[in-house]
Amino acid sequence: MNIQQQYKILSFSISETKMKKTMGNLTLETISSGEIVNAKLWEEDLNKYEKKYFKPNNIILVEDGTYSEQYKNLIIKKMSLVSESSSGLSVEQREILYQKLIGIIKKIKNSDIRIAIMQKVEENQEKLKVAPAAKNNHHNYVGGLLKHTIECVEIARTIFQAFPKKIDEDLIVAACVMHDFGKIFEYKIDIESGFVEVDEEFLKTWVSHTLYGFSWANQNGFTKLARIIAAHHGRKDWGAIIDLDEKNIEPDLYLMHHIDDISAKYGAIKAEDL
Repeated sequence: MNIQQQYKILSFSISETKMKKTMGNLTLETISSGEIVNAKLWEEDLNKYEKKYFKPNNIILVEDGTYSEQYKNLIIKKMSLVSESSSGLSVEQREILYQKLIGIIKKIKNSDIRIAIMQKVEENQEKLKVAPAAKNNHHNYVGGLLKHTIECVEIARTIFQAFPKKIDEDLIVAACVMHDFGKIFEYKIDIESGFVEVDEEFLKTWVSHTLYGFSWANQNGFTKLARIIAAHHGRKDWGAIIDLDEKNIEPDLYLMHHIDDISAKYGAIKAEDL
């Protein structure tokens, strides 16, 4: 394997060995071929670099290292930063999206749903404005959750035009806004570097953002909304509470799953693509 190449960083994390030695873990994409490579930096090499070197979507050049055939990973000894990615949306961009979201919520006709969502959003606006929508897969940057939420609403509005009398538009818009809301607690993000980490304390209580949203909707008496949120991942092995393979599933549950999936698949993956 040709080690001395350029790679795009897909993910980065730090762990400890059994001997309490710090280790950096990287998932890399080889620029020349698209091959995915797992890489590590041992503590003495990891400490040579500032945190900014390891931001998702950075391009690095590996100048020295070894490849372990036994463990199928690259041990990096020396690297340099070729290009640094953006950590996310600017303050101005995030404020524009937040105000757009407030406008969307204000148009919800069901007053009970509108008031409950508005209260939840306004209470948590600072967290919401910076939250990512994922750790690695999509919209994984500062302000990514806002962008994903707005995309879901815009996709939904396009679909509404095809079935104007069959879809409860309030319900689907509410689901677009709240299906991932728990991610503001599930993930922690460093504003400067853009690093996303899972909040393990949140998971101890809520298991996932899906359970958080499902519980919030049920506690407010929005049982239909709760079911939509529960199914938005589609399958239980993808994190759904309700599996869409079950019998007699309401069409609204399928609709929200596909809206969410379209945004995740076609939406912005990197902040600099916006």
